[in-house]
Amino acid sequence: MQTMYKHIIQAKKDNQKLLAVLIDPDKIEIDHIPDFFKKVHAAIITHVFVGGSTDAEKKMEIVVQTIKQHTHLPVLIFPGSHEQITEAADGILFLSLLSGRNPKYLIEQQVQSVEKLMDTSLEIIPTGYILIDGGVETAVQRVSETKPISQDKSEEILYTALAGQFSGKQLVYLEAGSGAKKAVKPEIIQKVSSKLQIPLIVGGGIRSKSQLNAAYNAGADLVVIGTAFEENEAFLLELKC
Repeated sequence: MQTMYKHIIQAKKDNQKLLAVLIDPDKIEIDHIPDFFKKVHAAIITHVFVGGSTDAEKKMEIVVQTIKQHTHLPVLIFPGSHEQITEAADGILFLSLLSGRNPKYLIEQQVQSVEKLMDTSLEIIPTGYILIDGGVETAVQRVSETKPISQDKSEEILYTALAGQFSGKQLVYLEAGSGAKKAVKPEIIQKVSSKLQIPLIVGGGIRSKSQLNAAYNAGADLVVIGTAFEENEAFLLELKC
């Protein structure tokens, strides 16, 4: 059986662009999930990411379970902490916040997650997570107590991404953050993708089909959209299969 990561690798080789919807458990009502996924299935969505900087209402488990009842798409945990791990998903992005220097999000959260993950059936995908300045203070910035990298510092972004690759990450995720006013610039995506040998994920601040296509054309292998779908589900209709 082909793993999710192998599928992402194969899609990269085939130049097949992937699109994930990011669902924050704190921002979706359980009874709205069935209708929401009818729209998701009519769009070009290929993956479902679930998670957020916090899980204040402890809804992660029930949200993932309900999503799994209403979709055939692969469901990956996008964790804000080790407390957001659930066996109900198919896999987990095992994140390290490479853009910051807070050891809690470089390694401590990861160590705390090991007991849950040791005997799990979840597919674990080591992912280098790089927070890029999107023009607004994000929840990730507040919770992690780290600063994003300025979009003017393209060399630092590139070197951070390559450091992730060299240290064994299987994915690199450039993230402008939830609610970002500015998406990651196409020039930055192009600069990183031209040197990176592993798949590149890009998210944050993408609110139009033109921005989505710009990210793809610059070299993003998988784009993540969350806030735009939360604020305007009609956007899904613009991305029909």
